[in-house]
Amino acid sequence: MTFQQEIGSWKTPKELTTFPVPEVGERAPTSSILQTPSTNGKPTIITFLRHCGCPFAEKTFQRFRKFAGKHTDINFVAVSHSDDEATEKWLISIGGCWEVQVVVDAGRETYAQWGLGVANTWHVLNPWSLYSVYKLGKQESIWNKPTESGNRWQMSGSFAVDEQGVVKWVRVAKSADDIPDFKDGLKALGREV
Repeated sequence: MTFQQEIGSWKTPKELTTFPVPEVGERAPTSSILQTPSTNGKPTIITFLRHCGCPFAEKTFQRFRKFAGKHTDINFVAVSHSDDEATEKWLISIGGCWEVQVVVDAGRETYAQWGLGVANTWHVLNPWSLYSVYKLGKQESIWNKPTESGNRWQMSGSFAVDEQGVVKWVRVAKSADDIPDFKDGLKALGREV
C-alpha cells in the first residue's frame, strides 16, 4: 500500500449512471457478476460494501459472515468495489469469507444498477460517523486498515432477493457508519432469526 493509494481513495470517483434503488416487490437487477434469481434456486442476501479497509465494511462483513454460517439455505453474496488483489488481502486480514461468496465490481457498475451511487460529504464525514470510527476501534478493535483500492465515497447497501428474483428487503446506508441488520433481511425471506 502506498501513500498515493490512500490519498486516491479520497478522490471523487467517476460518476456513473445510477439507476433507482429497487423497491420491495420489484424484480432485482441482474448482471454477469451478480445474477438474480440465483442459479442454485436459493434466495439471496446481498451486501454492497464500502471500500476494503473501512471499519464499517469490516463490521458489516463480520455480521454477514455470522449469518451466512447459520443459514446455509440462503446465498450470502458480498460485493466489493476494491480490486481483486486488495479484496483478497482484506478478506485474509479479517479472517476469511467462510460461507460468503465475494464478488468484485471494481468498475462499480453493479453498485449503480442497484441504485448505489456516490455519497456526499455529509454521508461520509458527519460528526456521528467520525465518532463511530473511534468507538468501533475502542470497543471492538476494528480500526481503519490501509485502502489499497476502492473509494471512500461509494455508498453501501443490502438487499434480500427471493428464489424468483423478487426484492424482499432493501437497506441503503443513510451514512458511512450505518451497518445493516441482516435479521430484517432474513425475516423478509420468511426465515426465523
